[in-house]
Amino acid sequence: MARYTGPKSKIARKFREPIFGPDKALEKKNYPPGQHGQSRRRGKQSEYAVQLLEKQKAKYTYGVLERQFANLFVKASAKQGVTGEIFLKLLEARLDNVVYRLGIAPTRAAARQLVSHKHITVNGSLVNIPSYSVRPGDVVSVRERSQSLEVVVNSVAGRKINKFSWLEWDAEKLQGTFVNFPERADIPENIKEQLIVELYSK
Repeated sequence: MARYTGPKSKIARKFREPIFGPDKALEKKNYPPGQHGQSRRRGKQSEYAVQLLEKQKAKYTYGVLERQFANLFVKASAKQGVTGEIFLKLLEARLDNVVYRLGIAPTRAAARQLVSHKHITVNGSLVNIPSYSVRPGDVVSVRERSQSLEVVVNSVAGRKINKFSWLEWDAEKLQGTFVNFPERADIPENIKEQLIVELYSK
């Protein structure tokens, strides 16, 4: 799957969840998109279909491509512990996601663009790879000459203080610290990671 650039409301309606943020279209039409809308008779989904849908939801939520998603799952499978939880923790540790969680960007797509356009540093070094894995103790900052960017200024002005327990934020320096990997209970996304594990285990 290439990077999705189509209507976000359509995808949100497909999963019946605001995976890209608050969505008025989803509130008005809380049923899957399609020519016949609610009148269409929908049969019971197979186990595979449910698992595949959960995988697609996670990919859209974090903005990860198929190959990156699969590689990250392999990496999670090689570690000791609950594979599904480790997998979500690795997704949370992606640089674009950390930039979004810190409130430097309003969406993950905007965070990905900031990273790609060389506006973000990690431990003082410029990093322009959105999939870069942040490690505990790493300091993620807005590059000094990029701190006046409108998207950054507006996003930081609207951020909530200490919204996530695994991150620390310094408003004066416009930088945050990835303290540790989050616990599963602290990750707000409504993703049933066990279904993804079952899909890849077939």
